[in-house]
Amino acid sequence: MNGSESLPLTGISNVTCPTEKKISVFFSVIFMTVGILSNSLAIAILMKAYQRFRQKSKASFLLFASSLVITDLLGHLIAGTIAVFVYVSDKDWIRFNQSNVLCSVFGICMVFFGLCPLFLGSVMAVERCIGVTKPIFHSTKMTSNHVKMILTMVCFFAIFIALLPILRLRAYQIQASRTWCFYKTERIEDWEDRFYLLLFSCLGLLALVISFLCNAVTGITLLRVKFKSQHRQGRSHHFEMIIQLLAIMCVSCICWSPFLVTMANIGISENSSWESCETILFGLRMATWNQILDPWVYILLRKAVLKKLYEIARRCCGVHLINLHTWELSSIKNSLKVAAISDSPINSKLTNQQLLNTTVP
Repeated sequence: MNGSESLPLTGISNVTCPTEKKISVFFSVIFMTVGILSNSLAIAILMKAYQRFRQKSKASFLLFASSLVITDLLGHLIAGTIAVFVYVSDKDWIRFNQSNVLCSVFGICMVFFGLCPLFLGSVMAVERCIGVTKPIFHSTKMTSNHVKMILTMVCFFAIFIALLPILRLRAYQIQASRTWCFYKTERIEDWEDRFYLLLFSCLGLLALVISFLCNAVTGITLLRVKFKSQHRQGRSHHFEMIIQLLAIMCVSCICWSPFLVTMANIGISENSSWESCETILFGLRMATWNQILDPWVYILLRKAVLKKLYEIARRCCGVHLINLHTWELSSIKNSLKVAAISDSPINSKLTNQQLLNTTVP
């Protein structure tokens, strides 16, 4: 282990965090394979949907969703491949990381592919909130050029956060498990090492909070429209959207909170113990599940699946909960239509005119 002096920037950890090689390689390959298949299927569905529905109201959603699943797919391909290579090489970083290139690339990928999906999820939540609460503003201002500009800004911001340690000549460090690279989590000596950990965790938690608040506002708005509107065709859509919003909030918070809170705790306490090593690995694996479940929550949890679940629940409970006989072809179009009808001043004027016509002989 005296050879670790040749890696002064990464600093191989003196704390050991043993992992079973066969089990770790098996789970890494399984996670990578399932993630690639799930996101590839989601991309295929999005491309098919984009060819069928070239509507302005749905273009922004398709662009954001496509960017999200493509980012998750690249994360599984790049970071997953590096992780499997490290396991297969018996975690001998001294042999294949002499120039510190692999660890730096691995750390940059972990930060970028960790923050970028969280940012995209929060942007999608904001876009949905605007589309439901302000449909006219959304249809006139949220153009494809604006969406592409937002996506570019999000990607560049995530890349900047990932490259920030390299720009400051603070290389990424090999973690205690010797299976991945990240910010320095052991023997934190100055404010800059704490700053990177707190920056990553605070940005991730902020993205989760924004997503939670926007999805909550969207869900409440949809419920209000559902109870106020007399349109039967909107009921199934509201049921579908509320289920999707609940799934999105639960999956994001459950998968990412352990890792983000652990990083924040290490940055604040300036200490890392034996328990924190296992906790970090647990949080990392939980966060990986989010990239696997993202396409199923955002894309594949559609009316067909919900209808089958409803039929199963109806047989088990024996209660008629919601009338699902009428399903709209485009859920987002129906949402904008119902919200616009309920909020439009023209509609209120027409309603008042109809009341006057019925009262005046």
